[in-house]
Amino acid sequence: MGKRIIQRARGKGSLTYRSPGHRFLGTISYPRDGVVKVIDIVHDPAHNAPLMRIVDENKRKFLIVATEGVRVGQTIEVGGKTPVIGNIMRLGDVPKGASVFGIENIPGNGPDLCLSPGTRAMVIGQEGEIVTIQMPSKKFKKMKAKSLVTLGIPAGAGARDKPYYKAGQRMKTMRARNKLYPRTSAAAMNAVDHPFGGQTNPGRSKVTSRHAPPGAKVGSIAARSTGKKKRRK
Repeated sequence: MGKRIIQRARGKGSLTYRSPGHRFLGTISYPRDGVVKVIDIVHDPAHNAPLMRIVDENKRKFLIVATEGVRVGQTIEVGGKTPVIGNIMRLGDVPKGASVFGIENIPGNGPDLCLSPGTRAMVIGQEGEIVTIQMPSKKFKKMKAKSLVTLGIPAGAGARDKPYYKAGQRMKTMRARNKLYPRTSAAAMNAVDHPFGGQTNPGRSKVTSRHAPPGAKVGSIAARSTGKKKRRK
């Protein structure tokens, strides 16, 4: 009799596969308007970039991604029109050609885009309430002018360029975010561990029925077609 495959075990939510969310510092969000002060720069296991703890005039605390060059004790203007590195501005007030990150996909929804260390988007132009920006992938995206962004570049760039010295370091890094590592190929498993296991030369199809039981529902589920698509002339 086979046993639970990893997909099912993760879905069950046992302690082995449960996310260590109790270690995360919290959700990053923007204050709306006014002047805030940076009180600390901290590391969060849930983010690659360091985070800043900021406090507004009403003593409310927020977490945002730290800007490269910002220091503890510095004041940051929110919702203003002064293009200074670290300030939080509305996208429509950012000058053309400036680098921004922490872009709100929907105004008021909090930072969504360009949060990884060293990534940035560039403001290309504005037409009414729509601003065109160039993403790190070189693609152009149209955003609403009311969306908040941070001027500058996220701190921590280059930290991931350092290679892992041992596999244990990589394992602990991945476990901090509930990522499965190392990942074993299904075909390399035993037959009791996976439907694809125990085969030196997989001769069976990877297409699975939509109505298959959870332990067998792996591979291409109810695929309409397989193989390379033929080019139409």
